[in-house]
Amino acid sequence: MKFSEIISSLGTSAEINSLKIDRNLNPDIEGMAAVDLATSNKLSYIEGSKFANRLNLTNAGALILPRDEQLQAKASEKGIAWIATRQPRLMFARVLALFYQPFRPAPSIHPTAIIDDSASIGKDVYIGAHVVIEKGVTIGDRVCIYPNVVVYPDVEIGNNTILHANCTIHERSKIGTNCVIHSGAVIGAEGFGFVPTAEGWFKMEQSGYTVLEDGVEIGCNSAVDRPSVGETRVGCNTKIDNLVQIGHGCQIGQNCAIAGQAGLAGGVTIGNRVMLGGQVGIANQAKIGDGAIAAAQSGITSTVAPGAIVSGSPAMPNKLYLKVSAISKRLPEVYKIFQELKQKI
Repeated sequence: MKFSEIISSLGTSAEINSLKIDRNLNPDIEGMAAVDLATSNKLSYIEGSKFANRLNLTNAGALILPRDEQLQAKASEKGIAWIATRQPRLMFARVLALFYQPFRPAPSIHPTAIIDDSASIGKDVYIGAHVVIEKGVTIGDRVCIYPNVVVYPDVEIGNNTILHANCTIHERSKIGTNCVIHSGAVIGAEGFGFVPTAEGWFKMEQSGYTVLEDGVEIGCNSAVDRPSVGETRVGCNTKIDNLVQIGHGCQIGQNCAIAGQAGLAGGVTIGNRVMLGGQVGIANQAKIGDGAIAAAQSGITSTVAPGAIVSGSPAMPNKLYLKVSAISKRLPEVYKIFQELKQKI
């Protein structure tokens, strides 16, 4: 595919600022690659001026650049075709879809699938080998259910949702449209509800609901638990990475991103557009405001204000954490000085 053809396919939504194409700068592009690995038939991108040194090293045939005239001039000097936009990474993602589309089986129902007669199955649905769909399940149109998925009774699954192999959807779960549940994930399993007594732990039944709104994605081997009463809810377009634990009764807002190995205890409330780094831990009933960011391995025990950036365990404002971290490196030296002063006193 010619680079000019790629540009034409983007239309006006790509926010194109400038384009340089002529007989020498309209290469054939056969695929995409990281900028440091790209060859003359590959397209790559540079996200900002702080990565300018990569332009000197790359062998890419074409680049997506930021709106930086110096970078554009360097690319032209090297004979690299380029296009500039406000969001190079976003455009790279859009172009990637021209070269790669995920595997999607044709609509069909495998003969080994076990589907209860009471289940409602929409149009153009794919149901793979050894899938089990229990009674009262409702499955929308164009849903794709890969092999070995188990869907418990009375589950609702919206249009265009994808359930990857070996995931499990428990009873009292409602999954919206355009959701993706990756392999090994468990939606709506019993929350960790036990009441201590003199004789030991008394199990509290988990009779609530688990709701995933439209556009939610759940990573491999993650779990979203069902509460004893009420609901666990994940808001529209929230993306959850692999190996994440969402406890019973959590309320997660829209457009959040939760990285791998994060863990939310029961009853946590998270606002919209919140970002949680890897291995963030959030204690029971904690509240995170809209737009807050928690750096990796933060330990959150109480309220985080909207827009705040926190780090460390227990979590503290990020700027304070950076100061504390810098001081902690000097603790042996400070302790030695303290001991010397103590002897003099």
